[in-house]
Amino acid sequence: MTLLVDTSVWSLAFRRDAEQQSTEVLKLRESLDGGEAIVITGIVLQELLQGFSGPRARDIIIDRFASLPLLAPDRNDHIGAAAQRTTCRWAAVQLGTIDALLAQLCIRHRLTLLTTDRDFVNAAAHCALIVWAPSPTAYPRRTRRT
Repeated sequence: MTLLVDTSVWSLAFRRDAEQQSTEVLKLRESLDGGEAIVITGIVLQELLQGFSGPRARDIIIDRFASLPLLAPDRNDHIGAAAQRTTCRWAAVQLGTIDALLAQLCIRHRLTLLTTDRDFVNAAAHCALIVWAPSPTAYPRRTRRT
């Protein structure tokens, strides 16, 4: 399985102050440690760079993402993304423009999307998008101590 990791998961993985034990972040770490194929796209990289401030954060993100294959959409991906968004809209499912493009890239390249964004799960019910979901026993829930 090759993963396209959404901005939502990368953001959680990079934040020091956020809960980093989500199943999606654990899957990302497991995939990186295990050599599983992970790809990114320019818009995800751009969103991350826009979300973190300062030259140090910028340099760290650019450096860490340099080794990941960059998937670039072409004309047909944009046409397909428009069709995905229309299909979802007809089904009363919210799917933004950028999310539709990410979904289209996953569908075209047979990638599994790793995300925390429920809009993708809703969209997957109406198109060929595959969204990663944990098996019930793979990532036991951690309880927070108070």
